[in-house]
Parts: sequence; C-alpha cells; structure tokens
Amino acid sequence: MKIIPSIRMFGLALMLSGFTGGVFPQKQPVDFVNPYIGNISHLLVPTYPTIHLPNSFLRIYPEREDFTGDLLKGLPLVVTSHRGSSAFNLSPFQGDEKNIKPVISYSYDQEKITPYSYSVYLDEQQTEVQFAVAHQSALYELNFMQEGPAYLMLNSRNGSLKWDGEAVSGFQLIENNTRVYLYLKPDQTPEGISVLQETRLANETEATGKNACMVLKYTTGIKTLRLRYGISFINEAQARKNLNREIQDYDLKSVQQKGRKIWNESLGKIAVTGGSENEKTAFYTSLYRTFERPVCISEDGRYYSGFDGAIHSDNGTPFFTDDWIWDSYRAHHPLRVLIDKKKEENILHSFVEMSGQMEHNWWPTFPEITGDSRRMNSNHGVASVIDAYRKGLRGFDLEKAYLACKGAIMEKTLAPWSGKPAGKLDRFYRDHGYIPALKVGEKETIPEVHSFEKRQPVAVTLGTSYDEWCLSQIAKELGKTDDYNYFLKCSSNYRNVYNAKTGFFHPKDSDGHFIEPFDYVFSGGMGAREYYGENNAWIYRWDVQHNVADLINLMGGRESFVKNLDAMFARPLGKSKYEFFAQLPDHTGNVGQFSMANEPSLHIPYLYNYAGQPWKTQKRIRTLLNQWFRNDLMGVPGDEDGGGMTSFVVFSYMGFYPVTPGMPVYTIGSPMFDQVRIDLGNGKFFEVEAINNSAENKYIQSATLNGVNWNKPWFSHSDLISGGKLILQMGPEANREWGSSENEVPPSEEKTD
Repeated sequence: MKIIPSIRMFGLALMLSGFTGGVFPQKQPVDFVNPYIGNISHLLVPTYPTIHLPNSFLRIYPEREDFTGDLLKGLPLVVTSHRGSSAFNLSPFQGDEKNIKPVISYSYDQEKITPYSYSVYLDEQQTEVQFAVAHQSALYELNFMQEGPAYLMLNSRNGSLKWDGEAVSGFQLIENNTRVYLYLKPDQTPEGISVLQETRLANETEATGKNACMVLKYTTGIKTLRLRYGISFINEAQARKNLNREIQDYDLKSVQQKGRKIWNESLGKIAVTGGSENEKTAFYTSLYRTFERPVCISEDGRYYSGFDGAIHSDNGTPFFTDDWIWDSYRAHHPLRVLIDKKKEENILHSFVEMSGQMEHNWWPTFPEITGDSRRMNSNHGVASVIDAYRKGLRGFDLEKAYLACKGAIMEKTLAPWSGKPAGKLDRFYRDHGYIPALKVGEKETIPEVHSFEKRQPVAVTLGTSYDEWCLSQIAKELGKTDDYNYFLKCSSNYRNVYNAKTGFFHPKDSDGHFIEPFDYVFSGGMGAREYYGENNAWIYRWDVQHNVADLINLMGGRESFVKNLDAMFARPLGKSKYEFFAQLPDHTGNVGQFSMANEPSLHIPYLYNYAGQPWKTQKRIRTLLNQWFRNDLMGVPGDEDGGGMTSFVVFSYMGFYPVTPGMPVYTIGSPMFDQVRIDLGNGKFFEVEAINNSAENKYIQSATLNGVNWNKPWFSHSDLISGGKLILQMGPEANREWGSSENEVPPSEEKTD
C-alpha cells in the first residue's frame, strides 16, 4: 500500500519537531519560524522563504513567479544573492523523452519549509522531494512513484557541466566574471549520460554555454534517488572538499537534525516568555531573517573575492560579504553587536579587506558576492564602524577602516547609485554644504548622476551629514583633531537645506534658492528622487539621527516637534492610493505620511522620547507592530532586505532600539513580551521584564535598571553589556511624567557652533 504524501510529510514534521512519545514537547525557537511571512508583497519585493543555515552561502528558495505562482521552475541548487535566481537547477522527470527540457516547470502541492529543510510533492510528476542544507553543501532526496525510467536534468544557465563517471561538476558564470562551482554526486550510478542540445539528447559527457544541460537517466523501477552536492566560489575541487567535509553520506534526517540544532542555537540567543503564539512567530521569524545576510564565503581558510577577482587566504578570520549597508547599519549591525560580537568583528574586518582589494580604497556600500554594486545614496557603512567601536569591538583595524570610509565620502562621488570619482557635484557640496537641486526645467549635465535615480539632493545632504558625524567620531577616537573638527562642522550641513518657514528640509538650487512651488508629499517625480529618495519630504523631515536635539531646536522646541510628529501620522495621502503608490511605490505601510515599509522611517516612532513624551513612543510602537508585522503572507509591509527591517522588529519586540548608531545608547519603547533574556556571549545576560504586561497594558508606569529607579526613556550600552535587568511596570494608561524631563531625554551630539 502506498503512503500518501501528506501522511509521509506529517511523519517528517513529527521527527523534525523532536516528537518521541505520546505528547508534543514544548516548542523550540526554530518551531516559531514561519518563512512564508511576507511572501506576498504590498507592492514591491516580497520576502523569500529561504532555506539556509545562519549567514551561510548555500541558500535556496522555491523559484516561482511569486507566492501565488502555480508552477515551480525546477529545483534550485544555490541562490547567490538574497534576491537572485538560482545558479544551477535540478529537474527530476518521468515521461516521454521528447518532453525533456533544461528546466521543467512543475505543478506542486504539500510544500513545507523550515529554515533548514524543504519538502514538496510534484503532483503531476508524482515525485516527492526532500531537502536538507549545510553551510556549503546540501542533499536532495527524490521519491518516484511512477513506473518507467527516471531522468535528472542538471542545468547551468551560463557555464559548463561534465560527468566524470561518478559525479557532475561544473560552473555557472554570474556577474563581474564571478563563477559559482558545483560538485554533485548521486547515490546511484545512472545507466546513461547525455547532453541536451536544444531538443536532442546527444551521447556526450560535457555541456557548455547557455542553458548547458546534463541528463542522467536511471533504469525503470527506481524509487528513491539521493543527491549530495557542494558549491564553491573557488573551483570544482573546492566544491568537492566542501561537500566531503560537511556531508559524508546520504542521511537526510541527520543533516536536517544538525541544521535544526544550529538554528536553535542561533535563535536561542534571545529567549522570550509571554506573548501570543502569533507574536512569538513574528518575533522569531524576524530574528531568522536577520541571519540571511551577510554570508561567510571562507572555504577551508580561503575565499574568492569579487572585489579584485582573486583568491585570498582569510588568515584565520572568516570573510563575509552580501550586505546592503544603506539600511542594515540602522538596526541589523547593532543587533549583531549584542548577540554575536565576534561575527560582527569579522564582518567589519571583511569590509576593511574588501576596501583594500578594490581599485580605490573606498568603504563598500552594497558589497555582494560579485563585488560592490554602489547602490542607493550616502555611505552609511561608516556608522557601523563607529557603532561597533564605541560598543567595545576591537577585532578590526580602525585606522584602515577610517581611511576607507573617508575615501568613500571625500573621493567617491556622493551621487546616488554611482561608483565614480568625485566631480562637480561633490565640489559644490564641499564649498556650499549641500547638494544643489536642479532648477525647474534645468537639464542634468553632471555625468556622475544616474539617469533614473537622479541627484536626490536633500536625501544625500542629510545622509552625508550623518556620515560625516560618524567620520568625526572615528577621527576623535584616533586622535585626528583636525579631521574631527572638520567633519563635526560638516555634520551640521543638514541645516543648509532646512526651511524655517515650513519646518521641512527643502531642496535648494545652485543659487541658494528654495525650489518653488513645492509639495512636500508629491514633488520630486518618481519616488521623489529628484529631491529625496524613495520616500517623500515627510519622512526625510526626521533624518537627523545624530542630532535630534538640534532638530527639535530648529522646529521651535519640544511642543512644535511633537506637533509635527503627530501631523505626519495624521496627514492623509493627498491623492487616491492608486495615484500615491504609482509615484511612491516604496512609501508603503502608511500611517498618514509615515511609511513603515522603508528603512529611513525606522527610528521615527522613537523620537517622542527626545521631546518629553515617551508615552507616545510606547503607544506608536505597539500599534505599528500589530498593524504591519503579523503572522500572515502579507505580514511585512515593504522591502525587508534580508534583515534590514526585521531587525527593527526584533529590537522593538524586546522593548528598545538604537536610534543613533555611533552613540552607544538605546531608547526605550514598549516590550511585547513579559520577559526577554539576551545572551550577550560573554557569560552575561541582559533581561527586560515587563510586569503586568498585556495588549492593553502598553504604557510604562515606572522602571528600574539594575536595581536602581530609572526615569530615563533610554539606557547606555555600558548599562547592558555587563549583564543586568531592566524592569518595567506596565499599565493601561500613560504615565505622562515618566521620562518627560528635559534632563532625562536621550543624548544627542554636542553643539558645533
């Protein structure tokens, strides 16, 4: 009697959950992870249900048009970027040889994904698929239910594959002359090997070019076939070594159990009690997302660098890449400082190394497997350097990091999405302290400016002001007094585009005149890029992370500042949703003009703490988490970017957030759980306990920190890192006195004039 797939998969689920008797055990952290959260996007890029081990470079996810896509495009072997398509593809097949293709599209059912395993039933093919992943290798198990021979198509989209008598090896060329290599060994020798040339099977053992496709034929009656494989960015021999080091046999359950253990160890660094099942699912799924990038590409002490096209020794320090620092500096890097200090040191050391490997010694902005793509605006990687150093991390060369960061800001153009040297636009910024906007009707003539991304003059001016503040602080740590004074002065350049009449940061032309007429919601064209970047002026109104106190002063004091914050959350879209999102597709997850879906917004709800009304931060954080981060297919409001946004969720669920990376300070919100325990990795733990916590009891009534009465809506990294406990007494109504004094607000930068 055949066991139907759903029963077999239920049995697998029991095994993976650790079921051993008549009762289900208590859930472990990985059991709360739902990789499907956010797989349907509100407008732009969804999350991907990724199967991988923490920060490892072998990762896959089902390839389909989108979550609701009806067909799987074969079975992936490795995805080389967090949004990329797979390099290499596996297509099992039973049927008429004339229907063989390099990649077969499958009808499917019974899909189940965990962080460390994948299973699916290819219903028309009547083939069960099971998958398990290690760091640089993986294993597929295929169960065929039809009679007749079985075929395996192995496809390289652009490369070469060959059969050597026991395994398939080869490569696929991706971007920037980077190759990913494969070594795949089946547990049974095929009866025939051929190459698919267009629609014809040729009796050959090597395929090259576009859609290079090897076909392995297995005899009639085969029921189960297992394939283990390794990948490498160095060569095929290293791919084989990676496989043999990690997976020596074809024991699928063993590999899955190892993966499960690794995930529980990583996710278990933060333990929570209280909260609902859905809240724990949202939390641990968000934490799982933060381990998706960057990835470690060291292989037996060596790595291939897409930054110079060479193979290097890692000299005992693992090398990491694939990090979109434009947003990950905000909360992703600071989270890793707390839960994996050594890994964060290794990542920053990797950035130092890759900077030196590039043509110019410029700190990366979007380091990927294939090199630095120099996307987005500003050079926010400098923030991660000073943030880590100020929090005690010393496993990287600060002097070298400073020179690379300084080069990226002073020698590379500030124009968005460009890796060109500084030019006319940059000279203007140095002379005048702001990026000039084009006058109405003026044509772009500066070659560094991207034709679609535009100048983004306000976004770049604000972002560079913060970057230069970070540079000033590194210079201060290194005793470079002249640089410190210069960059500290530059860090006030945001003032040069502040319009005191309107209270907004407003684009200026090269003559120093504000662009008029102007609409702070809609001016700037697609994505507001002619003046801002993806978000409109309401979001960039708050983009002074390093000197919130001065921003409050510019707006006329605490009362006006809070009034302006309130107005942002209450201001309607101003047009129909169709018109609004047609122009501002990144500006989703709206509460008024606030966008929960884009990273420049993440610190904004915490700014009430700086103006004496922390109860509004407590209310707003709870509301935003409940509205936009849920246990469902649309449970992430925007482009999550592999940890850039979900790290905000992790911090906010715990009850605090790093508003200003570079200042070793956390601002307090409203914790979702009764208790949070963070393993700091040094034998110490930091706990947040919320007494009388509930959905209604969201407001802090009183607090103690390490046994001392605490009336400040913030605490320092030094209060946390040696271990301790923040106890919050919660209640249903706001205590408007707690944290309201001007003497209790979080710190901001010192005066610069």
